[in-house]
Amino acid sequence: MAMQGRFHFYEGYSMKEATFPIRVMYELGIKTLFVSNASGGMNPEFKIGDLMIITDHINLFPEHPLRGKNFPTGPRFPDMHEAYDHKLIEMADSIAEEKGIRVMHGVYVGVQGPTFETPAEYRMYRLLGGDAVGMSTVPEVIVACHSGIRVFGISVITDLGGFDVPVAVSHEEVQEAANKAQPLMTEIVRELVKRS
Repeated sequence: MAMQGRFHFYEGYSMKEATFPIRVMYELGIKTLFVSNASGGMNPEFKIGDLMIITDHINLFPEHPLRGKNFPTGPRFPDMHEAYDHKLIEMADSIAEEKGIRVMHGVYVGVQGPTFETPAEYRMYRLLGGDAVGMSTVPEVIVACHSGIRVFGISVITDLGGFDVPVAVSHEEVQEAANKAQPLMTEIVRELVKRS
């Protein structure tokens, strides 16, 4: 099952609405979720167009997707120590090495949006332990973990921020960088689906 795009919290959807597709996937018997996003890089080792395999996340959304009555798919307080499946990460690393694709690892910071980050916000998120920041993914991953679904996440680094020289960014530039990196990301994910 594949989605074309997603529902974003910043578009005005509630967290329940934004994560509803994950609930549907669970009911259809999905065991593994592959999530991708475009994100701003804060790690000085990153370059625009890099692929970052998500190893963990920091949730800075103002509303939690599990707030309210507990769904019977998981416990009231789900364990998030391995939100991104270590075996899938290892497999993706092997695939990338086989195919000569540069991949980075990092922590994804999920924020509300819909503004791109200020230089000070980029620096703050970096100080908190983030390597990339974006406006999606985290709510879906939380609901997937609550439902016992394994998760693999990957970000396309579409812009850079928090460095000494501020870099202006537009939505069009983000889309262009994502489009260039997409075939490499697709190659990794396609091979992961075959092997998992």
